[in-house]
Amino acid sequence: MIEQLLPLACLLTPNAPEAAVLIGEQMASSEDELTAQGQRLAEISSGAILMKGGHLAGDTCIDVLIDKGQLFRYENRRVTTGNTHGTGCTLSSAVTAGLAKGLSLPDSVESAEHYLHRAIEQADDLRIGRGHGPVHHFHHYYPARA
Repeated sequence: MIEQLLPLACLLTPNAPEAAVLIGEQMASSEDELTAQGQRLAEISSGAILMKGGHLAGDTCIDVLIDKGQLFRYENRRVTTGNTHGTGCTLSSAVTAGLAKGLSLPDSVESAEHYLHRAIEQADDLRIGRGHGPVHHFHHYYPARA
């Protein structure tokens, strides 16, 4: 994966455990460690790195974008919910949609972060299935509760 796939990706979006596996280190436990691991990943990847810090402890979730040596920080209040299934896929898809609309990468990430945070905030109002549920992807279009 590191030798054949990473050089083809324009954006890598690992969470803290995934990043640790990719670089063979312990999982980051702070924003500084998360950023440093992202910078190490940037050295072996040809694209940008969006380090997702949702696995770190604290009342806020910090994500860090490393793009051509520049750092962009995104912070959201942590939402207590059991419905976070699909957050990584949702975030990367929303970033891709922003790029397709002509936004810059940092602006695409900012827009995607806002969308995902709202989808997580409203996830508990969505009653679908059992167990670890999804975020509310359609929160813009209809309320979860009537």
